[in-house]
Amino acid sequence: MSESPTRVRPAAVAGMFYPEDAARLREEVRGYLAEAAVADARVPKAVVVPHAGYRYSAPIAAKAYARIAAARGRVRRVILIGPTHRVAVSGFALSNAETFATPLGCVKVDTAATQRLARRDDATPMDLAHAQEHALEVQLPFLIETLGEDIEIVPILAGQVSAEAAASLLESEWGGPETLIVISSDLSHYLSYDDCVTLDTVTQAAIETLSPEKLDRPQACGRLPIAGLLICAKRRGMEVATLDVRNSGDTVGPRGQVVGYGAWAFYDAPEVPVVTKSHGGDLLALARDSIRYGLENGMALPVDFDAVPEPLLDFGATFVTLYANGRLRGCIGSTRPLRTIAEDVAANAYAAAFNDPRFAPLDPEEFDGLELTVSVLSPLEPIRFSGERDLLAQLDIGVDGLVIADHGRRGLFLPQVWGSLPDPAVFLAQLKIKAGLPLAESPTLQAWRFRVDSVGRDA
Repeated sequence: MSESPTRVRPAAVAGMFYPEDAARLREEVRGYLAEAAVADARVPKAVVVPHAGYRYSAPIAAKAYARIAAARGRVRRVILIGPTHRVAVSGFALSNAETFATPLGCVKVDTAATQRLARRDDATPMDLAHAQEHALEVQLPFLIETLGEDIEIVPILAGQVSAEAAASLLESEWGGPETLIVISSDLSHYLSYDDCVTLDTVTQAAIETLSPEKLDRPQACGRLPIAGLLICAKRRGMEVATLDVRNSGDTVGPRGQVVGYGAWAFYDAPEVPVVTKSHGGDLLALARDSIRYGLENGMALPVDFDAVPEPLLDFGATFVTLYANGRLRGCIGSTRPLRTIAEDVAANAYAAAFNDPRFAPLDPEEFDGLELTVSVLSPLEPIRFSGERDLLAQLDIGVDGLVIADHGRRGLFLPQVWGSLPDPAVFLAQLKIKAGLPLAESPTLQAWRFRVDSVGRDA
């Protein structure tokens, strides 16, 4: 007996929303991506993109897709969710298809995920809802061009659902770095140009502030999936970036009645090894013991690995900061995890006390009055920027630490420095001075951000 044929969801809007000819379609998609290209190494975990005809909304959607191209080969699965336009749905409509066809080839469906989701009380396979729906289909050529044909999608249409239900569904399939979430939604519909701009600005603010309660029906056809993503993003401490907000009057005109489009990227919060909550006392004791040992032996404390708690044997990058009489007395650290956290703290505590070039080596009389802070760093994240104003706009004041490098010189400020230098321009200027760099803007300046988990005086 022969195997049953693969179930294919045919392309329904090729030749209407986007070109039916494969060569022309590929050329158009590549053109949109080239115009939207940015030098940004960060890859979003989730994006919100519009779904109108390409000549109307593709320039805006490309601003998001250009940022996921760097994940080709890493992202293997896409949770693709949008609203229904043709069939009324209560809950979520899943697809029985095994592949979705496009002029550029077929995209496989993660059928295991579909089967899992079908166990939910609010999710049901409903091919009729998918048959003529464009909200998901128009995303596929961009996904193929940026991530390749080997990806799998989880196609989901959201009907009458709550924001919490959308959040629950997204969380259930969130996955790791291999999974991208794409929310398909246009913004306001058929308003005058000025009214569209006004309402879409309100929507932009709601998304930027992760405020799902501020999204209402007229603001976006995909408001419920967007609201679900905002709930997840707020819970996870994610960062959201507005990439583009325009409308059909901006892309092709006319401006009598227009439809709004927006693109947003959602980034995972940098991961920081959280060891201070359970082992903060161990870190501070290790730093103080290493300084005491240095006073007596002229070297950092050798770490007794049998006596160190297991989490401190993970590799990590740390900084140790010393204060005497309320004033900085030394600060030395690492930016890359080249040894265990315990070894790094012991070495950096000794170096902060005796090798910080800004201070004389610590005297024994100063030891009892020392206050210490131990900070464990997240991995450095490169920042791509077009100028210093753009660099400063990307920093999360009070949260991000910053590393800069130029002309063979390098400088670092921990996030704690924001307490004394709250103005971003002054923060950067003082970091340049610390690094021995000129204050004038330099086209070759490089920058990285990081976050810290701290214990001690500054925590």
